[in-house]
Amino acid sequence: MLSRPRRNRQSAAIRAQIRETELTPGHLVQPIFLMPEPDARLPIKSLPGTFRLGIDQVVKEVAECRQLGIYSFIMFPAVPEEHKDKTGTYATSEENFYLHAATRLKAEFPDICLISDVALDPYSTDGHDGLVVNGKIDNDQTLPLVDAMAVAQARAGFDVIGPSEMMDGRIESIRRALDAEGFTDTSIMSYCAKYASAFYGPFRDALDSAPRQLEDVPTDKKTYQMDPANRREALREAALDAAEGADYLMVKPAINYLDIIRELTDAHHLPIAAYHVSGECAMLLAAAEKGWLDYQSAASEALLSIRRAGASVIISYFAKDFASWYGQ
Repeated sequence: MLSRPRRNRQSAAIRAQIRETELTPGHLVQPIFLMPEPDARLPIKSLPGTFRLGIDQVVKEVAECRQLGIYSFIMFPAVPEEHKDKTGTYATSEENFYLHAATRLKAEFPDICLISDVALDPYSTDGHDGLVVNGKIDNDQTLPLVDAMAVAQARAGFDVIGPSEMMDGRIESIRRALDAEGFTDTSIMSYCAKYASAFYGPFRDALDSAPRQLEDVPTDKKTYQMDPANRREALREAALDAAEGADYLMVKPAINYLDIIRELTDAHHLPIAAYHVSGECAMLLAAAEKGWLDYQSAASEALLSIRRAGASVIISYFAKDFASWYGQ
């Protein structure tokens, strides 16, 4: 044999020379679940190792992550029931603990990148990402609500706005609203390919944001999140959002949609983000707890596969752990 590929695998030094994909803590985003009580630290049973935190605990968490090389965070609010209504008015309230937390974090850590979540479901009594009107999710009546939410978040200090509600036309609408208020430097990370996945369960447990059992209201999100069977539809959604002014394009979930990450990477020059979602992480954690997988090896391989597929930005509940292992 003249050609022996194994020659290029003979030692760690040789393997390092020709390694095609590099993953560093700088590629990772640490999710944060925020509670209104400042010193809260409540475990999420369906996602071991992840907690709902009050702002004082979040400050400690961010400081620890920065020491490990993680400077990017995406924050989600766990909103008490008394603040919820049909139109999510608390999302833009001056009393909103989520907005106050963003302002404090950016004041204490001006070098971090703080990413928001734009959708009605944390604030809505219906638990849907859009406004429910006569038993349906009304796309066009939702847009002014998410516009106002995005502007309030930009004003609070978020660097990147994350529209996750999958309404048609939302990126252009939010971009125009931000620009009109002078937030031309605030970026938009579009959840352009957010699938109606079975892997969001622990996330919804963390925020108590699942669709409610209400008469004549759908109990799933299939009329606005994408069908898991579809590939070309993701390309259409991404092209629309890119044309409307998105600065990042996101695929969610990540592991089960690596082909979509690669499709978008090949089709666009914008950075591609991928959300390694709660259910994907929980499965691996459960197998590791049983002793069926080695957590560090399996988690690192999962993240590397997302990076290899083309993601520039990876949101994962394993981010902090990976950063602690990095370079060992």
